[in-house]
Amino acid sequence: MRRVGLVVNPVAGLGGRVGLGGTDGPDRLRLARSLGALPSAGLRATAALSELAARSGWSAGKESGGVAFAPAGPDGARSGTPGAGLLVVTAAGLLGADSVAAAGLAGRVVYAAGAGRDTSAADTDAAVRAVVAEGVDLLLFAGGDGTARDVLGALGGAACPVLGVPTGVKMHSAVFAVGPRAAGEVAAAWLAREGAVRLRDAEVMDRDEDALGEGRVTSRLFGWLPVPDVPVRVQQRKTGSTVPGPEAVGGIAAEVADRVGDGLLVLGPGTTTRAVAAALGADVSPAGVDVLRLRPDRPPCVVERDAGEAALLSAGPAWIALSPIGGQGFLLGRGNQQISPRVLRAAGGRERLLVLCTEQKLAALGGRPLLLDTGDDALDAELSGHLPVITGRRRTSLYRLTG
Repeated sequence: MRRVGLVVNPVAGLGGRVGLGGTDGPDRLRLARSLGALPSAGLRATAALSELAARSGWSAGKESGGVAFAPAGPDGARSGTPGAGLLVVTAAGLLGADSVAAAGLAGRVVYAAGAGRDTSAADTDAAVRAVVAEGVDLLLFAGGDGTARDVLGALGGAACPVLGVPTGVKMHSAVFAVGPRAAGEVAAAWLAREGAVRLRDAEVMDRDEDALGEGRVTSRLFGWLPVPDVPVRVQQRKTGSTVPGPEAVGGIAAEVADRVGDGLLVLGPGTTTRAVAAALGADVSPAGVDVLRLRPDRPPCVVERDAGEAALLSAGPAWIALSPIGGQGFLLGRGNQQISPRVLRAAGGRERLLVLCTEQKLAALGGRPLLLDTGDDALDAELSGHLPVITGRRRTSLYRLTG
């Protein structure tokens, strides 16, 4: 029998849609909720489990203390024999069991947080320890970089394979699948034990908040976790960013100004987009999403800083300019969740999307596609395909996007 652990951080990613970045600490969590933030970590964990069950060819069957998935036989029949499938080991309620149930499954609960309060990093720590003590073959956790750090600390060097279901905001670490369904796909491949999947030590990283307070966006390395090595389906770490010189972004800025003309521009976060804003004559937030009014022959005006989804929807018709994350290649779904499926559709989809990237940064991806993880499979499919990437004045490169 295969044994999978699942621990969900139910508040991970709450700040994304409302433009707060992460939700570390109770004050930030309260602020996110007051702005209308809704949880999504449990739903994305459910998607990962559903994909795992579908790809494994196992059906659900009751077993004492949990659920066994019986593998299909040569004729497609499923025996439902207890002990022949998969056992999901998890924590109570929002920490995992609710996601298991929503996927049509049940799980063996080995930890429960106190009732009537928000869960915390201490709950993640205790849940991981309790789940791993059951001897699981793979630990799935749903969260962001902060949750990955909590898992790293709870394991304390224990040799337990780990895979993150991306549900946070930034996710600079290399321990996450590229999306929830990719997490289920990777988990199924690992559990099949066909010898084709090996483990690699993947970096656990998080944004340096002290540096951000000084206007610099950098990440810190906190350690490594063993992750199934499935290229393309498991993300790379974010690489360090260097500010591109004026000669590299001046042409990109001029091309953006030509295309937008007299209109609104939603500018995503990142070193490249910030340098483009500076070339246009605007001072934007170091890690947020801003709305600029561009006007021919005049400096742009920043009409909204650190905008959330609601502000972007109320701003009116706008172009959306984004730059991929260095090393990872993510264009949507990492650090810019406020540019939501609703915002993208209201703007006009791929016809109003401007992808900005220096030729050097694009070459560093080594041909790997740009990635989408909007949380809307249909929109990811609509946006996928080849799209022109603006690399200079009247210079574009056709590059592939995929969800």
